[in-house]
Formats: sequence, structure tokens, C-alpha cells
Amino acid sequence: MEDTYQPPFKSCVQEGRGTCIMCSYNRVNGVPTCADFNLLTLQARNAWGLDGYIASDCGAVDLIYGNGYAKSPEEAVAHVLKSGMDLDCSDFVQKHAGSAVRRGILSQGDIDRALFNALALRMRLGLFNGNPRKLPAGNIRPSQVCSKQHLGLALEAAQAGIVLLKNAANLLPLARPKVTSLGVIGPNADAGYVLIGNYNGPPCTASTPLGELKNYVADTRFVRGCNSAACDNATINAVVVLARSVDQVVLFMGLDQDQEREGLDRVDLVLPGSQQHIITKAAKYAKRPVILVLLTGGPVDITFAKNDPRIGAIVWAGYPGEAGGLAIAQVLFGEHNPGGKLPVTWYPQEFTRVPMTDMRMRADPATGYPGRSYRFYTGKPIYEFGYGISYTSYSYEFEAEAATSIYLNTSLAPRTTANSHILSYDIASLGSDTCGNLKFSATVGVKNQGSMAGRHPVLLFSRWSSSEHGRPMKQLVDFQSVHLEAGESTKVVFPLSPCEHLSRAMDDGTRVLDKGSHYLVVGQTEHEIRVIS
Repeated sequence: MEDTYQPPFKSCVQEGRGTCIMCSYNRVNGVPTCADFNLLTLQARNAWGLDGYIASDCGAVDLIYGNGYAKSPEEAVAHVLKSGMDLDCSDFVQKHAGSAVRRGILSQGDIDRALFNALALRMRLGLFNGNPRKLPAGNIRPSQVCSKQHLGLALEAAQAGIVLLKNAANLLPLARPKVTSLGVIGPNADAGYVLIGNYNGPPCTASTPLGELKNYVADTRFVRGCNSAACDNATINAVVVLARSVDQVVLFMGLDQDQEREGLDRVDLVLPGSQQHIITKAAKYAKRPVILVLLTGGPVDITFAKNDPRIGAIVWAGYPGEAGGLAIAQVLFGEHNPGGKLPVTWYPQEFTRVPMTDMRMRADPATGYPGRSYRFYTGKPIYEFGYGISYTSYSYEFEAEAATSIYLNTSLAPRTTANSHILSYDIASLGSDTCGNLKFSATVGVKNQGSMAGRHPVLLFSRWSSSEHGRPMKQLVDFQSVHLEAGESTKVVFPLSPCEHLSRAMDDGTRVLDKGSHYLVVGQTEHEIRVIS
């Protein structure tokens, strides 16, 4: 909890000034999160300083009774309101709070507290300052949803999220004049709904990758192929005929809501149905290496495509939204230089043998448990978190004046990890004053070494001298995005706090700062920092 699950929520509250946290269906050490006083009140509200309200996931309170944690509906309502939840995303609290008060297991004060948190935020938003229609937020017309500014933002978001995974022999970007005929294959090429993914409103524009590519190459031919069903011989033959007849083949494959959405978990990590067969067939008969574009929310094991020289380029677009078709076309033809990085680790298919309900992060060599996330996974990923290439290359250099030593200047005695020589200091014992005095900045010089301008995310990781005794292999501590013209250089300054960015969590949840060598890492460039007492 301290090491992995809590930090993102803490930063959203403290740094992002978030005003609402949702408690989910899950249980932490057997306690439903919406009934967890330690989590909601002591942690989120008191320790992190949440200034807002806590809402339930829809139906989460119902399940506290339905799954037997509470013996009655009234007891379930009492659990959540006494624990710090303020708003129920259903009518369960509304139905049973009154009888819970009459039974004496819930007080009027518990209800008043929840109402105060929920209504105070509405007051801060000005919702009681007269007629809401005459307030600033009440004058937003429906036409503003599809304004030019918002459509531009949708395109920018789609462009930024596209990740180039493979580009052998610089197949991409395509030279527009040289591609006189284009073959587009795959079910995701002409299905606009796939671009949008799950949880969406109606798009302002209705375009698809196929439609956008036709604006670049007049002679664009299309074979849909198959998605999850087996392809018949006629479909396979059509793929082969198309691949043989055009200058360049682009395959749009991946997943959709038939494979992944809320309420539907995936059971494997490979492409569904006959997609791999279609890809390899097209690659075999195409005149030149093919381009594979993947539309997926989660990772896929595409080892076959990564290792096949006939598949020259692989692009992952996620579910890029209503402007995704245009963004993909712009990337393929070099009007946008991709700079996206993978937000998750792509595991091999064998990872599905790990039970989904085992949420431990650290690997366990004794049982063969491989661990989870880029921080702890001991297997070989298909592509790792933070991976993504570009049409240009970037070099990094830590500035010469970067700190090389951090002096704790404390009389506090270090602790020794069990069965280890590692000496560590408890962050809580060091105190906020000491931690504040340790802050420093790392400056990284970044240069665009290529011939094409691009926006580039600079990812700063930290790692320890070894990953023994539960240390992460590395962890992301900060990132910044820069735009550089060809040959241009800049400096990126990362403000760092050793107590936050160089610390780690012990097995008991205690956060510690280790003595000895720590390393800041950008790309393949490292800078050593020694923590000295």
C-alpha cells in the first residue's frame, strides 16, 4: 500500500489539490475500502489533508451488505458513514440511513458530517450564489463542446499518446509521393467506435483511420479481414491479393470492447482470433515490410511481430479518441513526429499464469512469482514501461554541477535490514525539517540529434546499486516534455527530494532512505549520488 497503491492518490490530493476520492469495491486486508476508517479518515482526510468529499463507486455500499461484511443494510450504511464516506453513488444510503439512525447504530452527527463535506464543495463552486444559469458555468453552450479549440486539443492528445515501438530501416515516415497505392487491412481501420474506447460521449467528428488515409493516397484499397472469429479462405486470399498489389500495406489490428471493458476481463495477452495469421500472411506477400498499427487499451504479446523483419514498423495508438484517425495518418506520413512512451509494461503471454487476485508487487523467487510492474517484474517484457522511439534521436547529459553527495547531518542511528548490510534511515524519524534541507535539483541537458523536430518526454528514473531485499529495480521520479527543433538543445531541471524520490518502502510499510549509492537515470545516461550520514 505504501510503496505502490497509495502514492498516486496522495500526490493527486496534495499536489493536484483533488477534491474528491472514490472508494471502490475492493478490500484492503479484508476491509472494504468504503468502510475503512484508517484509509478514508486517518489517511486521506487527516494525513493527506483532503479538502473535499469521498464518494463511493456505484454499488460499492450495496456490496458491503451483499457480500456479507455487514449483517444488515443499516449496518453497511453505518460502516461507510462512520468511516468517512460522504456520498453514495446509488440510493442504498438514501434508503437505509433513516432506519440505521432509528436503530441507534448511526448518529445524526455522522450524517451531518457527510452533508457538510458534500455541500461545502458545492458552495465553493458558487452553486448557491443565485440562479445557476446566470453563473459562469451556466453559460456554456452545447456548441462550445465541439469548438475549434477543443477539436484541436483532441488532436493534440491523440498525437501525444501515439507510441512508435518499431521502425526498422527507417520505414516510417512514409514518403507521400512514393506511395502511389496503399493497402489497408484489418477490422480496426474502418470502425470509428473503436477509436473512442470505453466511457465516452458522442464524438464531434466521425472519421476513421481508413478515411483519413484516403486523403493522403487516392488509391487506397481496403480488406476488413477478421477480428475475433476465424477467417475463411476467401478472406485470407483477399488479404494476399491486396498485399501483392500495392506499394505499401498498413494493418490496423488490436482489441475493442468485445475483449476489454469494465465488467469484461481479458483472459490472455495475445491478439484475438485470426489477427496474427492475417498479419503474417500480409507481411509474407507484401512488396516491402508492412506497418502494424495497434488499437488497444492494454498490452498485447506481439513477440512474433517484434521479431519478424517483414513487419518493419509497429505503432501503438491506444484508443486515441475522435481525432485518432487523423493523428495516426499524420504520424505515418511524417506530419507529426511521435514521442509517446508506454504507460504500462507489456508482459508476455505466460504472465497470464499469475493469478489476477495476487496483487503483490515484489517478486518471490521461492515460489516463482515474477512480480508486477516495471519496478519489480523479473521476467523479460515484450516492451517495458516508458519505451517509445521517434523519427529522431535524443542525447542526454547530466550537468557537471549536479549534486554527487547528500549529507544527512543527523544523530539518528540507522537501521539494518534483516539479513542484509544495507543501512537505512526512517523517513518519519528524519522529520520534515531534515528532509526539506536535503532537497536539490538535477539538471539534464537534452539535444535533438536528428533532422526532424519533435516533442520529447524526458523520463527521470532512480535506481539503487542493487535490487536485493525488496528494492525496486528502478522507479520513475519525474518527467518533463520538451519540444526541440533539429539540432536544438535545452536544459531540463528536475527538483528532487531524497526523502520522496530516493526512498523506498520496507516490507512493514516503513519508508526509508538507504545510505550508499543511488543513481539518477535518463535513457542510458546515469548519475551517481551518494547518501552519507
